Amino acid sequence: MNASAQEQSEALCPLCVDLDGTLIKSDSLLDALCQCVRRRPTEIWRVPLWLAGGRARLKQELAQRAPLDATRLPYNAAVRTYLQAQKRQGRVIYLATGADAALAERVAEHLGLFDGVLASNGVTNLTSSSKLRLLKERFGEFDYIGNAVADLPLLAGARTAMLANPTPSLRLALLWRKIPIAQTFIDQRPVARTVVKAIRVHQWAKNILLFAPLAMSHKASPRTLGAVVAAFFCFSFIASANYLVNDMLDIESDRRHPTKRLRPFAAGDLPVAAGLALTLALALSAASLLPMFNARFGLWMAVYIAVTMAYSLYLKRVAIVDVLLLSGLYTLRLLAGGAATYTEISQWLAGFSSFLFLSLAMVKRYSELENLRVRGLTATHGRGYLVTDMGQIRSFGTSSAYAAVVVFMLYIARPDVTVLYHHPSRLWLIVPLLIYWLNRVWLLAARGQLDDDPVVFAMRDRVSLAVGAAVVALAVIAA
Repeated sequence: MNASAQEQSEALCPLCVDLDGTLIKSDSLLDALCQCVRRRPTEIWRVPLWLAGGRARLKQELAQRAPLDATRLPYNAAVRTYLQAQKRQGRVIYLATGADAALAERVAEHLGLFDGVLASNGVTNLTSSSKLRLLKERFGEFDYIGNAVADLPLLAGARTAMLANPTPSLRLALLWRKIPIAQTFIDQRPVARTVVKAIRVHQWAKNILLFAPLAMSHKASPRTLGAVVAAFFCFSFIASANYLVNDMLDIESDRRHPTKRLRPFAAGDLPVAAGLALTLALALSAASLLPMFNARFGLWMAVYIAVTMAYSLYLKRVAIVDVLLLSGLYTLRLLAGGAATYTEISQWLAGFSSFLFLSLAMVKRYSELENLRVRGLTATHGRGYLVTDMGQIRSFGTSSAYAAVVVFMLYIARPDVTVLYHHPSRLWLIVPLLIYWLNRVWLLAARGQLDDDPVVFAMRDRVSLAVGAAVVALAVIAA
């Protein structure tokens, strides 16, 4: 067959493209389920009832209650480029998907590449063999692009079979059945790097706070150091599990954010199913360490889990309450560190940390609003703040910062400080360092240069590290 005859044959043979995992890198059903949990948590009990009516019914109900924005879905760039090229050549292209018809129609309208849409309709779940029968009845001969084992019958029955980000199980099945593949479209990041990014290992820096009570008690020993190291990993595993849950619930809102849209779940680089498996693995890892600790540490862990879940599901959208919870979670780390090492937390440390971390929580919200203001937006998506609140938030945050400094100064002035420090007067040199660092953080936020969590920022910023080292050195000299 010459080149022109082959092109004519391809133009007459329709190209059918799957949606989930193929045209888009994520699973629209699980994305919609996450969106439903976040927006309508009181209706989750209905999910088993919908599923009892079939997967098509479940997809339809979720599509109605938690519609996904087709303009922000994580499209496979390689597939999209190929379809555009085929469309320019006059190819007839169909979106043939098991996703609900409402979503499929919005995707087709957004891309403008399809001559028709074949999708689940609330009664028929258009996947695997049922999809193959429909395509055979409608077209007789067709080309197909898929990605999962459910697409195996279609790849075997297609005139030309193509893959997009194929799953490992599909690759094995294709090798076993010796189905020839004409082309493969890859658009995905390395798995290991994606997992590390998803569990936010860099955020484990916050859990160094668990070491603070032991360090300030001046009673470290090999036993207590071992306990606090184990507590650090226990807390880090649970924190990472919470980050995964939070990001899965925030998929839709993250896709609207200029930087958060690059997070693994929002970008489609990590499937929600894999996220659930990772969450379970991290929770079990943390649970395996819990028997090493006393009941008080277990209590603080339970409080942390309850508060973070409430925060992820609802309280993050309530202004002021969200920053109070964030600051409280920092203080909770101190309490958990004290419980793990049987170290009492002084009222002074609790008061200082409460004001300090409230200021840092406020500066995080302020920097987010500053970035919105620069982009010309007026309100946060999924948060309870407006750009017009910036002045008030700055007032709250800076006053909390200075309140923390005052508490520290009052602590130094206490006569019983000599029990822990032989030269307590030298601690006064820490005061200007605290004032400098807090003012610098707020100044950077006002300039729009603070794009990360302030605690994580401090772990990366050279000036902050130098100030921290100077504070530690002064504390040692005073002791």
